[in-house]
Order: sequence, then structure tokens, then C-alpha cells
Amino acid sequence: MFGKLMNNYYYGKSGKGDFRKEDLPENRWQLFWEMLRTRLSALCRLNLMYMVVWLPTMIVIMMTFLNGLSSLNAIMGAKDGTLKQAIEESAGEENALTYTEEDIARLAAADPAEFLQSSLFTTLLILIPCIAITGPFTAGVSYVVRNWARDEHAFIWSDFKDAVKENWKQGLVISLITSVLPLLLYTGWRFYGQLAANQTLMVIPQVLVLMIGVIWSLCVTYYYPLMVSYQLKLKDVIRNGMLLGVARLPWSVGIRLLHCVPVLIGAALCYFWHPVYGIMILGGYYMIIGFTLSRFVTASYTNGVFDRFLNSRIEGAKVNQGLRDPNLDEEDDEDEPEEA
Repeated sequence: MFGKLMNNYYYGKSGKGDFRKEDLPENRWQLFWEMLRTRLSALCRLNLMYMVVWLPTMIVIMMTFLNGLSSLNAIMGAKDGTLKQAIEESAGEENALTYTEEDIARLAAADPAEFLQSSLFTTLLILIPCIAITGPFTAGVSYVVRNWARDEHAFIWSDFKDAVKENWKQGLVISLITSVLPLLLYTGWRFYGQLAANQTLMVIPQVLVLMIGVIWSLCVTYYYPLMVSYQLKLKDVIRNGMLLGVARLPWSVGIRLLHCVPVLIGAALCYFWHPVYGIMILGGYYMIIGFTLSRFVTASYTNGVFDRFLNSRIEGAKVNQGLRDPNLDEEDDEDEPEEA
């Protein structure tokens, strides 16, 4: 009995239709909400698997944020004298502050801007291997949620594993580029920014560096869905992803901004409420459903884009999967008996 329950939990029930043909959604907005309602619990189960590979990234970001905030408060406190007051007030307590006079003098001499820049550089460097390992698993998740988004069945574990096995090389390259690019962009932005202080023309390469990062962040929306939907070489995945990202620029920007909403809410909670609680709520959201929900939104969007720009031009390719066929209404009208 227990084995059967576990099997149903991880593998689901095959052969179970979500809709009759006449009840299928008529547009993609309806399809998205119907599939989200139907697959919500499955997305949470898939997220439990996918979250494991993102744990190093989450830990690095959380620890860097909290340690950076604590260090920055100490620097500002040493400059305005509040740190010494806090040390005196905590004397004799169990969690008493243990800064020496040398520590206070060093903190008072520190430049907050340089500290933030150094912390950001170190964080981006540490995040490279953390993000690089996520690519193959992102490909597996993208395949599963792509099927769910168009009302097709997919086993959580077996289909995920097969997609990882088939696309791990391309996924690893994409995630490696994604992990290295922020550090390169930050370094380039600072380098050309320093040159621009003395030579105005250096603003041009500085802006170009920023544009490279923006374009990649927009086009990466399409890379993994393309990877798991078509038999393409890596260069073709990147080329088609960039073409779609530029051709659908307003929508690409909108999807990317939509993915930033949870982070912005978490930042607002940190600022207006409490940093620790804000980080905990944001982390809890991503641990429960955040990663796979983001992928599901992406799949729902890219399914429509692929139908319009790619599948409609491929002979024999299916289009509008999960949507009601308009021809069905015409057939029903023809089958109705005429009035005498």
C-alpha cells in the first residue's frame, strides 16, 4: 500500500484526461489558468526535486546578504560612533559585541562603496559553480512543465531524468555562460566606467557591456524550451533564442520582469519590515513552488511563441495543443439536424 502511494506521488496517474474535447480552453490565457490549477500540486512536488540543485545558490545569496548587511551596519556604526555605544550597552551580556579598538578603527577607515563592490565581486565569483550546475536539471524541468503547460502528460521523475540525460551538454553550456556573464559584465562595467571618468567616449563600450547582459537575460527565456522541444545544435539554440528574444522584445521584457516580482516583493519586505523575515519568506516561496512556477509561466508563453513562429512553418508539427479546435464547433453545427 505504501509503495503504491509513493509511486502515485512521484509518477502520477497516466491516461487520465483533464478535459473532454468540447471542454478544452478556447485561448492560451484560459489554458494557463486551467493547467496551473490542475498541475499545482505536481509543480510543488517537482519543485522539491529542482530546489536541491539551487540550494548552493540560495545559501550563498542568503549568507552574503546577511553578512554584508551586518558588516555594512558595523562600518556605518564605527563612523558615527554608535558602534562603541552598542558595545558598551552589551557589555556583560551573553551575546556581547566583541570589537577591539583596532577593529573599530579599521571599520571607521573603510569605504562603504568599496566594501559593497568587493562583496559583490566575491559573491558573483562564488556563484559561478553554483549556477553552472543547474543547467542540465533546468532542461529536465523545462521538458516536464512544457508538456503540462499544453495539457500533455509527463511523469515527474522518469521524464525529468530522460530530458536531463538527453540535453545535459547543451544545458550545461547555457548555464555556464549564464553563471560567468554577470561577473564579466560587472568587471567590464567598472573598468569602462573608470576610463569614462577621464574619456567620455568610453561610455559607449560601457553601455554595450550592459546591453550584452540585458540581451542574454531576455533570450535565455527561450533557450531551454527550444532545447527540449527541437533537435537543434547548440549554436542554433542560441541563434533562434536571440532571434525570438529580439523579435518579441516587449513580451520578452515583460516575462523577465514578471519573474522579478517575487524578488522585488522580498526586497520590499526586507526594507519595510525586517531583513531576516524578508529573506525567509522569499526563500520559503522558492523552496515550495517558486522555481517550477517560473518555468511553468515561461513554458506557457514559449509554447504560444513556438506555435506562431516555428511550428506553423514545420510540416506535420502540432499547433495549439491543449486548445479547443475551432473546426470542432463547425462540425457540431453540421451534425445538428435541420428544422423541418
